[in-house]
Amino acid sequence: MPATPVLEHPGELTADELTARSLERRAVEAVIWGMPAVNYDLMYQAMARNTTGTFNQIAYWSRLPDWKIQTLTPNPDAIYLTPFTNTAQVGPVVLEIPPADEGSITGTVMDVWQCALEDVGPAGVDQGQGGKYLILPPGYQDQVPAGYIPMQSDTYQGYALLRSIPRSGSEADVAKAVAYGKRIKLYPLSQAATPPATTFVDVVDIVYDSTITYDLRFFESLNRIVQVEPWLERDKAMIDQLRSIGIEKGKPFNPDASTRDVLNDAAHEAHAWLVARYEASLSPYYDGGHWALPGSRELLEGQASFFAKPDVYPVDVRGVTFSYAYFTPKHVGAGSSYLLTIADKDGRLLDGSMTYRLTVPANAPVRQYWSATVYDRATHARIRNARWPSRSSQTPGLQKNTDGSVDVYFGPKPPAGKESNWVPTSTDGGFEVLFRFYGPDKPLFEKTWRLPDIEKV
Repeated sequence: MPATPVLEHPGELTADELTARSLERRAVEAVIWGMPAVNYDLMYQAMARNTTGTFNQIAYWSRLPDWKIQTLTPNPDAIYLTPFTNTAQVGPVVLEIPPADEGSITGTVMDVWQCALEDVGPAGVDQGQGGKYLILPPGYQDQVPAGYIPMQSDTYQGYALLRSIPRSGSEADVAKAVAYGKRIKLYPLSQAATPPATTFVDVVDIVYDSTITYDLRFFESLNRIVQVEPWLERDKAMIDQLRSIGIEKGKPFNPDASTRDVLNDAAHEAHAWLVARYEASLSPYYDGGHWALPGSRELLEGQASFFAKPDVYPVDVRGVTFSYAYFTPKHVGAGSSYLLTIADKDGRLLDGSMTYRLTVPANAPVRQYWSATVYDRATHARIRNARWPSRSSQTPGLQKNTDGSVDVYFGPKPPAGKESNWVPTSTDGGFEVLFRFYGPDKPLFEKTWRLPDIEKV
């Protein structure tokens, strides 16, 4: 074999060193680009490795989930139902949403890249009347039968994030929300004449961990997606990039020891980049405040339109957003809206060893409920083994002030007499707070109602 060529000028890198650097750079970009698809895959794998559940079934939580739901910034005050669909196995799939009579579903159907196919429920196409949503595989050209709401997908796999909203936090109302959610149906269109019973997979008692893995496992997950999904026109520039790091459609992903080391290092570097960009991306929603809208308008519009604008493809913002959250709606602010903070009133990062207070003013602009939820800054999941992750306007026993406002406390121990209004934190690290508005009203968007910053006690 010929000797490894050496560059002419002293101090310059050898060809092998340049190749290694190129490999690592491409791997870093693969992490950022592939984040939403890997995010999806990890959620599916969390069900598949811990239960007998599989595609075209619905993972659900049979009560309000505790810390064991280790997904990214999940909602602790609603009943989650997550259909995982695969049209490659059965052709078009029907998702039946019940009418909003005994309950209400807020949710969105998405493809592998978590682009929104459509919203469902009162804030969706059926507007609370219920409907048969039909998920179509890539390239589907047959006529759609009457009575269905067609949704063309660019990918075979996908999922829906569906939340059955309890009328209150009482056990009875939570049980009703579970029963209502189990009226959802999922079956192949080919069996629509006599639909089989929908399989619901209860995951409430398992550690459902889909947190992002910043090591070789990230690339293994990305490879699973590449092997089964078609290349989209907008992403064809990544074909050679991924091939150079060992991910190629139709071929096994089996990197050698040195490549594995490079991929692990690249994943760590990508993680550091994502954390820095996450902190820098949180621009204030209110003048002079520290609450911010997660993601960006440009990203949400892109996700809702499959990035239809020819000159806009915010891959960096997308990577950052799906490193700490999942799901994007078709219609922003229709069913729910969110504000996120990582800092207190003085701009200091939230510290789990300290105690803080958030005063939620009276007359919060919601038709359903508000909630304030704590997440671990390191994982963006719930704090492990915490007694509960949130307080909401539906929390039983929540104390109100005489003016109708509510003080919510965050810290390792509850202030005296305030346990019902307290959310525990961990002394081992930082935390972030996501404030949810379900059924948001105009005063939120017009900013005539303002959520004040969290204050250190």
